[in-house]
Amino acid sequence: MNNDLRILLLLLLFPLTGLMAQEAETETAVDSLQQDLKQEGIVIQDTIIAEKKIINPLAPSRAAFYSAVFPGMGQIYNKRYWKVPLVYGALGASIYWYTWNDNNYDRFRTAFKRRRAGFTDDEFYDPNGDGNGPDFDESVLQNQQERYQRDRDLALVVTIGLYILNIVDANVDAHLKQFNISDDLSFDMQPYLNLNAVTRDPNYGMAMIIKF
Repeated sequence: MNNDLRILLLLLLFPLTGLMAQEAETETAVDSLQQDLKQEGIVIQDTIIAEKKIINPLAPSRAAFYSAVFPGMGQIYNKRYWKVPLVYGALGASIYWYTWNDNNYDRFRTAFKRRRAGFTDDEFYDPNGDGNGPDFDESVLQNQQERYQRDRDLALVVTIGLYILNIVDANVDAHLKQFNISDDLSFDMQPYLNLNAVTRDPNYGMAMIIKF
């Protein structure tokens, strides 16, 4: 019984011993090859695998949502802090432009309506002609009213456009932040030669090789 157990152990250990000996021979051969190449001036560098960026597919949508709820928040989410003053400055200027034109539109519209109703107590009437106030007739009041109305509507369109641009910028910026360019990206041109299997004619030219 003891002899059978010894035989069984030998049979189990023999493949393992052979595998270990084969690995040792392989490592010795690799070390020997590296030493020979180093003596000839050839240095073998270890391959470094660049760590892939973790892509969050919801990041662009989240950045756009933040900018839609509160302008500039998407830029903060993308860590583009320098864009926040630009967003606030552009939107603030357009809102001020809209408010200024809207106030002037209301002033001239009120004066025009009261002048048409027969009142002359508005700020644009100068009954004495002494220069203490502007002497605008009904046609001038109407023209000024329509002018400020056009400018007010244009300011509203610009404000809405800047608001949408703020959302689009946050979305696109989040996409570009996750755009990964590998360090292994390379471009090469090599001669190309191939033999036609049917006509036996050679085909030659230049081959473009892109690695990524």
